[in-house]
Amino acid sequence: MTPFGEALRRLRERKGVSQKEMAAALGVSPAYLSALEHGRRGRPNFDFLQRVAGYFNIIWDEAEELFMVADASDPRVVVDTAGMPAEYTALANDLARKIRVLTPDVVRELRNLLEGAGKPA
Repeated sequence: MTPFGEALRRLRERKGVSQKEMAAALGVSPAYLSALEHGRRGRPNFDFLQRVAGYFNIIWDEAEELFMVADASDPRVVVDTAGMPAEYTALANDLARKIRVLTPDVVRELRNLLEGAGKPA
């Protein structure tokens, strides 16, 4: 599941609608909506995000947050390390090979480290 898929499911469940009902209202197939919720589709386009925001009557701040979550939800990420030192490429490849076996605690630690990267000490 992606962060966007998780957010979309929460919104849908909060409104009490099925995937089929929501898909019909948004003009997409239930299969597409299911694939989004389960992280089997990439980032949705801006038009779809606007339709979701309208469907749920989301105010601007919440819509902006939903758009940022969607932007961070591509399940097929490409990391371009061209021109960077070898250890950067090695790190990207190690992460690609091992990400499926990392525990949630390790993932949180890595995210915390990355969020602090580049900030003054």
